[in-house]
Amino acid sequence: MRQKSMDVVTIIYKLVKQFPDDEKFGLTSQIKRSSVSVPSNIAEGYGRNYTKDYTRFLNIARGSLYEMQTQLQVAFNLGFIVKEDLNKINVLSVEVEKMLNSLINKLAS
Repeated sequence: MRQKSMDVVTIIYKLVKQFPDDEKFGLTSQIKRSSVSVPSNIAEGYGRNYTKDYTRFLNIARGSLYEMQTQLQVAFNLGFIVKEDLNKINVLSVEVEKMLNSLINKLAS
């Protein structure tokens, strides 16, 4: 899951290079930050060695993933990315989302 989320980050960083320069400190920055937050929170939570903390960090990672998905839709709506690129990243991010949901549910039971 962490590796797949890191793959998302790599794709995001390549994708936002094509955004307009005036978005460098706006949407570009937000998308990069939210994407990096996903594997970072997964790793930090895992490192806590306490189930309750791990679950909390997984929930934060999931929130960041949703934030990134929304920001990518905005970028698409503004014409910064094409449908093919949006679909590619959405497929991978939904995989990460399902993994997060599964692990969160497993830890909660």
